[in-house]
Amino acid sequence: MSRVTSGHVIATATAGSYLLARQFELSAVLTIATALSIVYPLYLIVWLGLIFPRYLSELRCIPTVPGCPIWGQFFTIISQEIGVPQRKWHQDHGPIVRYFFPFGNERLSVADDEALKHLTVKNPYNYPKPTRAKLWMVRVLGEGVLLAEGNEHAHQRKSLAPGFSIQAIRQLAPIFWEKSLLMSKMWQQEMATEQVQTKSYEILNWLNRVTLDVISGAGFGYDINSLENPDTRIRDAYKLVFNFDVFSHIMHGIQTFVPASRYLPVKMNRDINVAQRIILDKATEIIQRHESDEVANTGGKDVIALIARENKRLKEKGERGLSFETMRDQVMTFLGAGHDTTATGLAWTLHLLSTHPVSQSRLREEVREHMPFLFNKDTRFDPDLILHADADRLPFLDNVCRESLRYIPPIPMTVRQAVDEDMLGAYKIPSGTVVYIIANAINRMPMYWGDDADQFNPDRWDDLPKTFTTNAYMSFLQGPRGCIGKKFAETEMKILLCCLLSVFEFRRDEDTPDPEEWKMWRLVLKPKYGITVKVTIL
Repeated sequence: MSRVTSGHVIATATAGSYLLARQFELSAVLTIATALSIVYPLYLIVWLGLIFPRYLSELRCIPTVPGCPIWGQFFTIISQEIGVPQRKWHQDHGPIVRYFFPFGNERLSVADDEALKHLTVKNPYNYPKPTRAKLWMVRVLGEGVLLAEGNEHAHQRKSLAPGFSIQAIRQLAPIFWEKSLLMSKMWQQEMATEQVQTKSYEILNWLNRVTLDVISGAGFGYDINSLENPDTRIRDAYKLVFNFDVFSHIMHGIQTFVPASRYLPVKMNRDINVAQRIILDKATEIIQRHESDEVANTGGKDVIALIARENKRLKEKGERGLSFETMRDQVMTFLGAGHDTTATGLAWTLHLLSTHPVSQSRLREEVREHMPFLFNKDTRFDPDLILHADADRLPFLDNVCRESLRYIPPIPMTVRQAVDEDMLGAYKIPSGTVVYIIANAINRMPMYWGDDADQFNPDRWDDLPKTFTTNAYMSFLQGPRGCIGKKFAETEMKILLCCLLSVFEFRRDEDTPDPEEWKMWRLVLKPKYGITVKVTIL
């Protein structure tokens, strides 16, 4: 059944009241205003909130979370960590559930294996991101591969593939090592200056700096060097973007429903506008540098250099390449999404190792076995030894990284909206249906992971339950819309962990709030008060 929209209601009420005013010689303005003040609330509360979702919606046959559709589950969702309510709903009602935002706005949370495969692999381009969900992201991430849709996304992804091949990332590994070793050296120097063996560090701040330096160096052949210069403008820009104060959090929610609110003269909007200008200027500078003949022909190994050379080759053959604006938007995407997600994943991993000392010791011994040179100050920086070090050869390290990303996925969810009518599992999905793929729910579901789904257990990856499927692990999504930088991020995480664990021991700082108690989401799932750990030199 076609849904009656607010536009239909306003148009009908306006026309009807105008005719009524003409018939009885009443004030047209007063009659229309009176009619709308009565009809529109009735439409919101009675039609949208009660009648349509319960008796007429095509989604009413889907298991539904109990509650009044007028306000729905909105307050439950905003008062809890993203994904936590959905875990319970899936446990109670099944792998596909319907719930409500205010005034009967229907939402689906999908955790069914076949439905996830259909959404992400078989028919992904029928489910783009809703326009409203992209509004604030596009201002700081550009229309790059993360936010592009349909044929444009397929074209961008194909053009970017050479820069993210396994071979290309192996060639970039020395940059990962250089920045990782620099950060651990800076910590050692700080401790030596303060004449201490143990020091508390807010690690998320540091890891954001090192991953920003890695993505700028390995991604663009450009050294931002925020490790040694933490007040650099681009670093300030991202601090503005990912501000977690309460008012910014509220405004972010309002803009999802009222896009015009991004023009209000409030601090959050001013901050995003300032950040956008800084990020856009930096991305433009980087692409102009790569498109110059001098740089294009120097054989640079960074991601954008590889993409720029392939792009130039395609254009010389008369084929469609990537425009300057599209290349610039890729830089914006890689700068923003590429550094903050990895930093957050690393911070959660170090936190989990600090609270699981047995796993930490076991991982350190594996690093010592495979890379003994890291534990010797005379060989730690030897370029020949670094060149032959391969973090992918450490199986327990691989398990720890995957388990950390499963247990606390940095990107906790993604939202999609059906373009055309479709089937998800046994259910017919009308066009316009909003669908959530919530990694922070799916990654913890006992139906896939067993009874210990809520436990951090790296060994599970050596003996996965028979109920496990590829779609049970949604930290990077799957299919054509899956994270193109997955291998880049995994390699970066592993090398940083090798460098840090070979010098330091990490323990939870009990004098600071437990970061797992209050996680906030704004693109990434971060602790409200950061992650502070006690770092001790071995």
